[in-house]
Amino acid sequence: MIYAFDDFELDAQKVELRGNGAAIALEPQVFALLLLLVENQDRLVSRDEIIEKVWDGRIVSDSALSSRIKALRAALGDDGKAQRYIRTLHGRGFRFVGEARLAQDLSPSVSVTAELDSPPPQPARPRPSIAVLPFRLVGVAGDAASVADALPDEIIAVLARLRWLFVIARGSTFRFRPPHQDTREIGAALNVRYCLTGAIEITGKRTTIAVELADASDASVVWGDRFTTLLEDIHDTRERIIAAIVAALELHIPRHEADAARLISPDRLDAWSAYHLGLQHLYRFSGADNARALGLFEKAVTLDPRFARAHAALSSAHFQNAFQRYGDNRDADVLNARRYAERSVELDPVDPFANFSMGRVYWVENDILGGVAWLDRSVSLSPNYAQGVYARAWANAIAGNGADVAEDAKLALSLSPLDPFRYGMIGVRAFAALANGDTSAAARLGDEAARAPGAHALIAAIAAAVHSIDGNEERARFWSDNVRSRRPGMTSATFFEAFPFSNLVVRAKLAAALAHCGF
Repeated sequence: MIYAFDDFELDAQKVELRGNGAAIALEPQVFALLLLLVENQDRLVSRDEIIEKVWDGRIVSDSALSSRIKALRAALGDDGKAQRYIRTLHGRGFRFVGEARLAQDLSPSVSVTAELDSPPPQPARPRPSIAVLPFRLVGVAGDAASVADALPDEIIAVLARLRWLFVIARGSTFRFRPPHQDTREIGAALNVRYCLTGAIEITGKRTTIAVELADASDASVVWGDRFTTLLEDIHDTRERIIAAIVAALELHIPRHEADAARLISPDRLDAWSAYHLGLQHLYRFSGADNARALGLFEKAVTLDPRFARAHAALSSAHFQNAFQRYGDNRDADVLNARRYAERSVELDPVDPFANFSMGRVYWVENDILGGVAWLDRSVSLSPNYAQGVYARAWANAIAGNGADVAEDAKLALSLSPLDPFRYGMIGVRAFAALANGDTSAAARLGDEAARAPGAHALIAAIAAAVHSIDGNEERARFWSDNVRSRRPGMTSATFFEAFPFSNLVVRAKLAAALAHCGF
């Protein structure tokens, strides 16, 4: 995909910026930053979102980000004073303000559907596959020596429950024991796309478990993490460690698949690539991105009508249209959300995403309790499915079933700390705190939710309301102005259409606060 603006061309496939036809040298992070800003030129991109997507959520200093912005401006012949292409909104983030358009057979007037009608697709990529290898043991383990095989064995068992991932059985993967674990050779031998390796280091009474996910095609690292525990506690903590690993794989493998799909010309996408590229747009939470996601999911189900997850994703995109009122016909979006969710469940009744999508349909049908059973089923099918746990927390909060809301929200955050729905996971904790009478915690969490990457105007409205209830007029006014700048037509009726609270006490508090804020 190539974007053109003024005398520049930004080539995503070749990872190249050209000016007047000549290549301009850019560091990888500077290129990734430019591509992120150009792809989202219709909106502000926050500092947190830049760090999440350019640095994969790693902690970086303000000076590191500033240096990349400075390098990018220098490459474009821009500066902090002129801001011809990169505009700084102090304290909020950055926005690309040039006029970039898609080159190569595309123009701004071409619809998403037209973009996707095209030549025959490439041969379909199979669903992602993974080999979990026996871990390497370092140090004297004693009675805990078995953990080097036990942990990967349990990870295989849990991953096998994920319907979208093909998991190689232990009988094959455990033939490749340390130190003979060349991921490219193993990938070729087992015909897998990913390899998960690990090392368990025992030093005195402490145990450190390091895991690494690699792309088997080139041995590049996709994700890695370390977990530390006491040796005597390792069997008690292994369930938590396994849950964290599986949740990370559920986040990072689809993200890597989407990155790979971006390198494929739009007219050559297969069903799997179109689906993953669609997810990337779905989780940007804007009307334009949601429209693009709908087109990509429609392409996926056209190419593979029995692709259950693509149907579930179509349901989710229509849910977003209805929930956020992106489209002109909310009733049609609600009907489509149900139709595609039902088809997804029909095709694969034990897929957690299908059940998650079915559960959320009831939300926009104003029957929150009707969806709780589907969300419970989604979580029972995959206990580490963070989005299922998060959606159940929201449903119970709205329905007034407050007993497990806070715990579910905390669990979802611990399972997937960089999740696209992080803002919602924190937002539901704000509601739980409000229901428990802790207005100070509700205000703090409302602030945190509204500042999280992807947070939409409804989340900012929550922040305004809980600050008003807590008596902080300055913060309530700040978030009220933020809502009006992003969604001028917001009213309390709009808010309660999205969040139809059954708890009359909480609803009354929120209604009074929203009225006080001018909604």
